[in-house]
Amino acid sequence: MSPDAVVLVAGSANLDFAVRAPHVPAAGETVLGHGFATFPGGKGANQAVACARAGGARTRMLLALGEDAFAAPVEASLREAGVTCEIVRVRDAATGTAFVCVSDDGENAITVTPGANARLHPAHLPALDGVRCLLLQLETPLPTVVAWARAARVAGVTVILNAAPAQALPAELLTAVDVLVVNEGELATVAGHRGGIAADLAAIDVAEVIVTLGARGCCARLDGGLHVQPGFRVDAVDTTAAGDTFCGTLAAAIARGLPVAEALRRACAASALACTRHGAQASVPAADEVDALLAGFADPAGDAYDDLAAYCAAAR
Repeated sequence: MSPDAVVLVAGSANLDFAVRAPHVPAAGETVLGHGFATFPGGKGANQAVACARAGGARTRMLLALGEDAFAAPVEASLREAGVTCEIVRVRDAATGTAFVCVSDDGENAITVTPGANARLHPAHLPALDGVRCLLLQLETPLPTVVAWARAARVAGVTVILNAAPAQALPAELLTAVDVLVVNEGELATVAGHRGGIAADLAAIDVAEVIVTLGARGCCARLDGGLHVQPGFRVDAVDTTAAGDTFCGTLAAAIARGLPVAEALRRACAASALACTRHGAQASVPAADEVDALLAGFADPAGDAYDDLAAYCAAAR
């Protein structure tokens, strides 16, 4: 295991405007909220914070920010988490923003305005010397993500892609990806929905594909077989950054050389802890908190693994 392995996260950074409400509004519905706050967010920045804080890895981030008041808290949050920032300053676009509604049962709905994130270009990718893993998402332009992934593949860097927000992915991107992470809905979009989780995983031409399943845990297709990791039971209050926490913690574990089964267990534990707190980056736990949960949480009985494996194998 290499504690000095570096993860480069290249992607989005936003300021989140979050409101609490009894439930997430349906189309055309107005709901009275009962709380408001702003939080640094964005999938890329959330994952970078998780990589550094929950994963304990040396983390760099390539991001773009506008020259406005929203940029300062975004940058400050990253640096406070120990992330080394490589910032593209954009004069004629605002810092990215996200508008988040969190329901009282912990679910959320999010609308993102990319702003400066849309100005990231292939040439912005820094030198990859010393980088073990490159972690990408899809909140920056797809051609840029493709170019970054291909450059990392040529350099021998492990490419991890969180395919969110969901969209069909070109073959030229998939062939440059080593590890693909999606949630259940994103998996169906990327795979074209073949009828079940196992079938969808098998349909994607990437060496390792991992699907997060919320409180259930996760399922991974590794070396042609399925590996399941049941989730950790917690009292969830806000799921906003749960998936990002999973991705950042996973990337850190992979970069540090942990076995895949242990990496998935750590990522699930960190993700569960993130659900017990409000906000995006503010909800990401520290590495010692993840260690404590893992140490104090008995492995689920065999039935939990069997039930999750059956859920993943079932046709939809």
